[in-house]
Amino acid sequence: MQKTGLAELNAVVAVSTHRSFRRAAAELGLSPSALSHAIAALEQRMGVRLFNRTTRSVALSAAGEQFLARVQPALREISAAMAAANELRDTPAGTLRLNASEAAASMILAPVVLEFLRRHPAMEVDIVTEGRLVDIVGQGFDAGIRIAESVPEDMIAVPCTPPVRFAVVGAPAYFATRSKPRTPQDLAGHVCVRTRFPSGPLYKWDFEKRGQRVSVDVAGPLTLDDHHLMVEAALGGAGLVWTSEYAVAPHVAAGRLLRVLDDWSPPIPGLCVYYPGHRHVPAGLRAFLEVVREVAPTLFDRDGMRR
Repeated sequence: MQKTGLAELNAVVAVSTHRSFRRAAAELGLSPSALSHAIAALEQRMGVRLFNRTTRSVALSAAGEQFLARVQPALREISAAMAAANELRDTPAGTLRLNASEAAASMILAPVVLEFLRRHPAMEVDIVTEGRLVDIVGQGFDAGIRIAESVPEDMIAVPCTPPVRFAVVGAPAYFATRSKPRTPQDLAGHVCVRTRFPSGPLYKWDFEKRGQRVSVDVAGPLTLDDHHLMVEAALGGAGLVWTSEYAVAPHVAAGRLLRVLDDWSPPIPGLCVYYPGHRHVPAGLRAFLEVVREVAPTLFDRDGMRR
């Protein structure tokens, strides 16, 4: 029987993790059809079906679950052995896989990631962006990048930006016929673009001033789950938007958006790179963290603009 290679075993893990040939193929750098054929060929050689497929879902069969339970620990050992061998290199090499929100990736891409690649040309960085918080260990990521308050408690967190603030903004045209809100309670008389969590619920807009905390469930006809779209909506005069000051700083500086309730928006801890403390830290991740620690304190000024 033809020998089974690591690539095929990793393919089984990827499909079982994502429950989707399309997403698994994207992770592995293959086409969905090539991945499907590879799994089918492996099943044929083994004489068992590893996955039950329908037009809408992919799930491990009983044989697949048993097979994966024995194979996955071995693959982790192989990965750890390769990482340990990589420690003997003079310079880090390999692929660093990061999971981040789209906003987080945008904030750290040029100042941190590109600087890391410049310093370590033998490294590659693979960033997957998604709004929902994922199990970075279970899905094969070396680290995640999220706002500090979202980092799981069992992870080691390294700040990668200074503290950040949120901003309420609207277009000059929006304020042409409306007075600016002076307190969070004034938002009841305004049209707001609501924000939805990736998990489904709507955000409440949080404010604080001199120890007084206010959470407002705003109203408006438009609900979005993407900060880029929210900024576009604000620029188009759709209403007030609550987002990170980094996302709107260039528009505020140029006068395309006007900021309100600034005195109700104190800084909060910024983004963090986080990773599991119970695992060996690969050389590539250690080198990335060195760049983070050096660059992070210098990233943004008081108004959220990149220095």
